[in-house]
Amino acid sequence: MNVFEPRFQNEDAAREHLEALHWPDGPACPHCGSLDAKRLPPQHRKATKAHPGGTTRKGVIQCNDCRQQYTVTVGTVFERSKVPLNKWLLVNHLLCSSKKGMSAHQIARMIDVTYKTAWFMMHRIREAMKAVDSEPLGGYGTTIEADETYVGGKTKNRNAKQQRRFDKRRSHVADKQPVVSLVERGGKVRSFHIERATAETLRTVLVTNADRGSWLMTDDHSGYKTVGREFTGHGVVKHSLGEYGRHGVFHTNTVEGFFSIFKRGIVGIYHHVSEKHLHRYTSEFDFRYNTRKLTDFERADENLLGAVGKRLTYRRAGSLQAA
Repeated sequence: MNVFEPRFQNEDAAREHLEALHWPDGPACPHCGSLDAKRLPPQHRKATKAHPGGTTRKGVIQCNDCRQQYTVTVGTVFERSKVPLNKWLLVNHLLCSSKKGMSAHQIARMIDVTYKTAWFMMHRIREAMKAVDSEPLGGYGTTIEADETYVGGKTKNRNAKQQRRFDKRRSHVADKQPVVSLVERGGKVRSFHIERATAETLRTVLVTNADRGSWLMTDDHSGYKTVGREFTGHGVVKHSLGEYGRHGVFHTNTVEGFFSIFKRGIVGIYHHVSEKHLHRYTSEFDFRYNTRKLTDFERADENLLGAVGKRLTYRRAGSLQAA
């Protein structure tokens, strides 16, 4: 990437880039949808303690129908942010172009903001990455691979509470969070953080996100046995017996490849991921995988388009809520 691109250095250039993406046919009112609008001159605000000389709000547009004023950031994840828009576009580009992600501490150092600000910015960008396509994956003639992985620390690093849970359940995943992913071969991936990898939860994920006309490919996890009968076919590779491929068709290598990137990002970049926010990290890795054929600039612009109609606000310290 070229960090000297005008939109990464200048707030006016950043706003113009966002307007060109969101309004190819001219400004559209986010309040009533009208295309009849006029641009207003820069709006000068009163002096405050934080800004003794006052501030200037540029890019303001007034709707000629509902008379509401707005800018290109209204109704997006960037709304009401005090961080300059060019920094938003830079962070968006960095997160979209880094294959395994980028830590909030690194972002905070690069753009000179606090860690808390960088953390919140990145979660808002991940909100833009969230898929809105509800169409099921696959279909007749396609193969969908399904598998689950577990996010969490090593056994030797358990604290006393986690060790008690482990002793009670006698499971190596007692203190880990399960993530199940569905990958259409040659197509897209969808990942979900689930409470437990049981036959019931796995079936719910599969039947709501995969076309049952597809051929389902899984390992020998017992949770897939019953739901597999609902698909056109169900291929199984027996990982428990050391089998990882058969005839070049029976395998789960595609979803395992996705997991390798996902786990390297969690372990090597983020180190620790809260259970509360794990679903946002799965959206991040899904988005980059699903746009892997785009260039870094195209992928970043795709996410800027996805920022429309999504808000993420604080309800209380450390708790995020989609608005």
